Amino acid sequence: MKKHFSSLFFAALLPCFVLLPYNAAGQTPQAVPDMTIDAATRSSVIDNLLRDLNESYVFPETAAKMESDVRNRISLKQYDEITSARVFAEKLTADLQGISKDKHLRVRFSHTPIPVRKERGEPTAAEKEQNQWFNKRINFGFERVERMNGNIGYIDLRGFNDHEAGAETVAAAMSFLANTESLIFDLRQNGGGSPHMIALISSYLFGDKPVLLNNMYWRKSGKTDEFWTKPELAKVKFTNKDIYVLTSNYTFSGAEEFSYNLKNLKRATIIGETTGGGAHPGGMVRLHDHFSAFIPVGRAINPISKTNWEGTGVEPDIKLSKEHALKTAYLMALNKSLTNIKDEQMRTGVKGLIEKTQKELDEMKQISKK
Repeated sequence: MKKHFSSLFFAALLPCFVLLPYNAAGQTPQAVPDMTIDAATRSSVIDNLLRDLNESYVFPETAAKMESDVRNRISLKQYDEITSARVFAEKLTADLQGISKDKHLRVRFSHTPIPVRKERGEPTAAEKEQNQWFNKRINFGFERVERMNGNIGYIDLRGFNDHEAGAETVAAAMSFLANTESLIFDLRQNGGGSPHMIALISSYLFGDKPVLLNNMYWRKSGKTDEFWTKPELAKVKFTNKDIYVLTSNYTFSGAEEFSYNLKNLKRATIIGETTGGGAHPGGMVRLHDHFSAFIPVGRAINPISKTNWEGTGVEPDIKLSKEHALKTAYLMALNKSLTNIKDEQMRTGVKGLIEKTQKELDEMKQISKK
């Protein structure tokens, strides 16, 4: 069976393949028409799924355990009465995750037939062109860049897309905020992306010496890739400024890596909710005309913790509702900025902002209790 596989490194090139699984972080996929399946279809999907897991899944021993569990369920006839394609995909996903605890790993049903593609390592020219259009359309993940009252920088970042084509957008955003007192990254609606873009943005947050951010181990090759900051690519540096990262239960995969890296390097304060818990990159594999699976083939290994956030998520430094995260970070940044302000008139203005924001936050908390 021919199949199409895309690794995390294609996140910038083929976002439609890599970002879809990130919706696992507390999100419900859009409803699609269901279809009836028979025993032959169920058998084909399971056989192909188990073969691909044993060939590619990042932990071979876990793949073997998943196969044993599914085979046991087959003997118990747990799949025999399932005729809904959607229910079958959901059942397989639940069974696989029950053993692996891997939130990236999942089986998907598509009402539209999934095309058979030759296995290859590079996207076609048409796919590259489509990807360039897509990344420009979403501004390489930069939804909003703002200088907030009190001179606090804010970036609403929805994805880590194409570090090469998006480099100028990154530079423009960071240069615009170069004179701010501190910087808030809002990742509450960020489902992940490319580790290369993560490294590029992180390069603006450290000094002139490269910093090792993360390692990525790949099962098939046995190779471990290192991701370092590249100071020479950063147009400006935020070395002496406080960084705040906002998270939610939707924050997933690459967005979790960004948060986890900065937390372990003690470079940022993480504020919000515990993230989704997906640290295993991989790609989509075609199992059948109407079924595919996202199979993780690698795993992140943080150079400091020697582990990652798979299954646990990134625990915030300040844990609170995602709705309260921005004002909390804004208050912290404003209070910290007072230590650098000598002009009394300006200090008075910032103190007024602090009082106003604190009141708004208190009111939000009161409403949420009702």
